[in-house]
Amino acid sequence: MTNTDAFDAPLTLAPDAVLLVIDVQQGFEDQDFWGPRDNPRAEQRIAELIAAWQATGRPIVTVQHASRVGPLVEGTPGYELKDFVAAITPDLHITKTVNSAFYGTPDLHAWLQERGARQVVITGIITNVCNETTARMAGNLGYDAIFPTDAMHSFDMTGPDGTTVPAAELARATATTLHAMRFAKVVTTEALLRAAKA
Repeated sequence: MTNTDAFDAPLTLAPDAVLLVIDVQQGFEDQDFWGPRDNPRAEQRIAELIAAWQATGRPIVTVQHASRVGPLVEGTPGYELKDFVAAITPDLHITKTVNSAFYGTPDLHAWLQERGARQVVITGIITNVCNETTARMAGNLGYDAIFPTDAMHSFDMTGPDGTTVPAAELARATATTLHAMRFAKVVTTEALLRAAKA
């Protein structure tokens, strides 16, 4: 199935669809640093997807970001994964210092190729930063990328003109771009949970 076919077909999950849980780290709780966020139920939705993947035996990849400054510096409490993610044993754990999970260690693309996996479901933090960057790369690399926007969240951000754009608007723009340009299939967690049981 080509990427174009995947966009037009009903949502189905491959038996080896990989769940990417990106940067669900304690440091994102620092509101003084990050500012207001959207989607307060994001962590609940991510946990629901993790549980569904565990129940069906599908692979899970966790990703952890190491920043040079700020709340995600390696070795600080903020670097640690949130408890519900730290509690699982992933099939692969990646550490990275940039926005895309495809530029980390170990090499995600190589690992997916070795397994023959062609479908990736992207969740985590931040919607319009690491999640979007990973989805764009996944689409460019030919993967069937699935993007459940309610299983992630963003933060308000200020543009070059000094205008602050609310997190929900940034998330909506990300979903629109990924959908319109066919980088990823934008879905809901509920749709994924139904597909996981099918």
